[in-house]
Amino acid sequence: MTDSLPAAPRFLAPAQVAELLCIDVDEVIDLVYQGRLRGSKLGSPSRWRVEESSLAEYLAEQSEEARRMALWRQASEASFPEVWGTSRVHGI
Repeated sequence: MTDSLPAAPRFLAPAQVAELLCIDVDEVIDLVYQGRLRGSKLGSPSRWRVEESSLAEYLAEQSEEARRMALWRQASEASFPEVWGTSRVHGI
């Protein structure tokens, strides 16, 4: 029985990430410095590389943030009578 080795992480060049995200390469490097993408300098001469799995995580975070903002806007647009009904509370 052979032991299967875990797949090695795949790395992307910042230009590839920038193209996928429609942003500048400098913004990709900023996302690495902010810790929102995992990246490191590899090779000789060293060049930035971004871990592909961190890109997937970043995109999932961005999608979740967009979903929450849409729900927030939707809730902000709802008026209280629509949410709580139109009857008044007696005794107040």
